[in-house]
Amino acid sequence: MGKISPVSSKYIVNSTIEIDGIVDRPDVIGAIFGQTEGLLGEELELRELQRSGRIGRIEVNLDARGGKSSGQIIIPSSLDKAETAVIAAALEIIQRIGPCNAKVRVTNIEDVRISKRQFVLERAKELLRNMMDSGSPDSQELTEEVINSVRVQEVVEYGRDRLP
Repeated sequence: MGKISPVSSKYIVNSTIEIDGIVDRPDVIGAIFGQTEGLLGEELELRELQRSGRIGRIEVNLDARGGKSSGQIIIPSSLDKAETAVIAAALEIIQRIGPCNAKVRVTNIEDVRISKRQFVLERAKELLRNMMDSGSPDSQELTEEVINSVRVQEVVEYGRDRLP
């Protein structure tokens, strides 16, 4: 099965899930594949998209409390915006996981490139600030440094014994 690295994904679909019962992670993943199968046509079939690497590994984090399970589903995608939105909306049709009723709600679709762009911008500001704080020597300081280095290198000899 092909995997997509988080580095190459363009979007990340974040969703929450609430289940009226205790289920395991494989049950949720099986329901995602099973209940969306054939729904969107061949081009947006989750199994094929995952095999080809256009959809990443589906990450499910569950927490069971008081006879109910809840958690989040994270799906990285390298599809375009529209296709990613269709996949995200398809998650919300999931109504049962095993024998339990379930409700999936997509909270957001994160554009990874915007996050990376924001990081680059903040880092560039920090680097420029550091460069300006350290200061660059002005032309007078540069001239003095050159003159001092030449003075140190000149050795003057005195007398017949040629003493320095």
